[in-house]
Amino acid sequence: MSNSVVAITGGGSGIGRAMALEFARHGADVVVAGRNLDKLQAVANEVRSLGANCEPVVADVSKAGDAEDLITKTVIAFGRIDVLVNNAGNAILSDVASIDLKSFDTMLAVNAAGPTYTAKYVIGAMKKNGGGTIINISSMAAADPFPGLGAYGATKAYVNLLTKALASECKPHGIRVFAIGPGAVETEMLRGSFPDFPADQTLPAKAIAELAHLLTNPACQYSSGQTIYISK
Repeated sequence: MSNSVVAITGGGSGIGRAMALEFARHGADVVVAGRNLDKLQAVANEVRSLGANCEPVVADVSKAGDAEDLITKTVIAFGRIDVLVNNAGNAILSDVASIDLKSFDTMLAVNAAGPTYTAKYVIGAMKKNGGGTIINISSMAAADPFPGLGAYGATKAYVNLLTKALASECKPHGIRVFAIGPGAVETEMLRGSFPDFPADQTLPAKAIAELAHLLTNPACQYSSGQTIYISK
């Protein structure tokens, strides 16, 4: 991935931060996007300490205008975009009968509309490059929802199907599309919902980042459209 440009949503912490550092270690320039500028700047400084360029972009990808702005700013900053990681996510721990509808609408917008918006706007930019890779972060909950994560898992099932559809649509343009469906990952999001989850059953965020980097290898091109599940 040397000399490539990678844009990562939800890049201010957790899996997004691990993604930024992993791609930077392999020589990529990075754009980290999210809603918290302080967190984004902290990650950008870590990336720069590895010798890579990094630009923080404040964006709420559940809004189409912000998603378009992210892609535009990435291309302005670095001249191209080779990899898009749709990592921004929102989770509600609730059974459906008790779910707060406003919170559900927010989760649906972030988890489903967000990657749809960014994909819509990145495809044109990647066509100009002659190709690229889109990686959507899904969840094991899409296939086997933990109690209380049914609605969350349903939004991630959308991500899996979107991935498959995009892979078919984008194949003629040299754009590969994958989804990664992690189990429990040691992040603030996990601990916010499951503070007592056994630490020996969680994955480090770096493991997800390493898999994402692997998927950008041309050797994986014939696996485009798949969701790769990863857990302990």
